[in-house]
Amino acid sequence: MMLFTLQAKRRCLAAALCAFSAIALGIDPAAAVTDSAATSATGDAPASAAPVATPAPTTTAQSGTAQSTTAPSAKPRKKTDAPATASTSKPAASKSAASQAPGPYYVDFRARTAASYGHAFLWYGKSSVREVDVAGLHPATDSPVPYMLGHMMPVPSETGASYGDLDEEYLLANYRVYLSEEDAPKVFAYIRKLQKTTPFWNATTTNCTWFIGQVASFMGLKTPWHMMFPEDYVNELKKVNGGRDVATLGK
Repeated sequence: MMLFTLQAKRRCLAAALCAFSAIALGIDPAAAVTDSAATSATGDAPASAAPVATPAPTTTAQSGTAQSTTAPSAKPRKKTDAPATASTSKPAASKSAASQAPGPYYVDFRARTAASYGHAFLWYGKSSVREVDVAGLHPATDSPVPYMLGHMMPVPSETGASYGDLDEEYLLANYRVYLSEEDAPKVFAYIRKLQKTTPFWNATTTNCTWFIGQVASFMGLKTPWHMMFPEDYVNELKKVNGGRDVATLGK
């Protein structure tokens, strides 16, 4: 009898705790007490574990839905998946630009960045051809020693392309002037002659701006004083000639 009374007291105490926990968790106290009593009778789990609510059957479905909405989208296209027109439009555009050029040949006076003042040089060639010839006056070799000595005395020079002459990202200014079929060979021959007959570079006399100025003068263009920064020289060359884009020898 005493054992039965002790078990009854324990069950009542467990039911009271379940009801109190259910109220705190917002669960129906009657349902919580019923579940607790059944669990305590079978001895499968402690009575205090009963208030823990079991997830509803719909939770799994909801979880699956959430996973499907956050699934990664389709893989991005590779470069090879680009439309075929992307690779064929460029040649067509270049041909169109060449057909609209004021002349079949050109000389492009250019200035780019450099470690010091910058550098002035020439591109020249045929308007319908992408390849260009490059000419410019600068100290021989990539060593800084000739460049430093060239501020005090003439030093051996080179008159071809230098590092950065073909890179548009270094370009500061340019002035393109077109030539006729008749005048272009004469101008190009003069450029090559100037390259062969200018063996020295000097910072104040035969420098890069002086070199392109000689070509501009031969083409009949007005030329500013050569003691200017390359970018300023090219912009001034265009300004003093009114931006004209065609040159005719003898005029």
